[in-house]
Amino acid sequence: MTPEPSRLPPPRSAPARRRRPVRSWLLAGFLLLAVPAALFAQSPAPLVSTPAFSLGLSPGEDPVRSTVVLQIFLLMTVLSLAPAILIMVTSFTRIVIVLSLVRRALGTMQLPSNQIVIGLSLFLTVFIMAPVWTQINAEALQPYLERKIGHEQAFESAARPLRAFMLKQTREKDLALFVEIAKAPRPNTPAEIPTSVLVPAFIISEVKTAFEIGLLLYVPFLIIDMVVAAVLLSMGMMMLPPIMVSLPFKLLLFVLADGWYLLIGSLVKSFG
Repeated sequence: MTPEPSRLPPPRSAPARRRRPVRSWLLAGFLLLAVPAALFAQSPAPLVSTPAFSLGLSPGEDPVRSTVVLQIFLLMTVLSLAPAILIMVTSFTRIVIVLSLVRRALGTMQLPSNQIVIGLSLFLTVFIMAPVWTQINAEALQPYLERKIGHEQAFESAARPLRAFMLKQTREKDLALFVEIAKAPRPNTPAEIPTSVLVPAFIISEVKTAFEIGLLLYVPFLIIDMVVAAVLLSMGMMMLPPIMVSLPFKLLLFVLADGWYLLIGSLVKSFG
């Protein structure tokens, strides 16, 4: 008997076997893209509201209210600049520098602390500047609150005592320097000096005066440090820090001389 031929289909080649999965994936991808597109095409597009933001100026209905808003804005601006004004145009700069140099000369590191130094400087500044604030209150603030003068005249009246205080503490050399830098005409009277020239000249004068006072206070303590270091070196105690031995002697000198009384008194009188 002859064997019957096999009725099974001939085996497919490898490329034919790879084509069917590829076509299946392409068809599935097409359906995934086509079905959502058809659904969106049939349904109306959703309305999405987006927030709008605009910035501009429009005429106010109430001029008085607009004026009050501007005054409040200017007041907040002045209050934000108040710390800089307090530090730069008053006696605060000189006092805080001198107290910091004294603490450095004593070698006590963080004693008194920064909070005590700044607090003492602030209260001394209020004490020294009290006549100026009183004059400003009497000549500018109270008349303005009573509506006897306008804001421009009030500003000029307030600046007059403060300018007089700064002119009294400013050196002519420093004023001439900033007048030359600003290329302004030479003033014939103190009233002709611009405030923009007076303020930086006052600041550098205060810094120089503070360093001069600090130098005079630093010298006695420096001498004590040198004497103690020389004695320790002659005794062969090179491993012992001289500042550890000299600190009690410097504190003893400062206490016996009533240093805080002399220091604060001299600082306050230097503005007289």
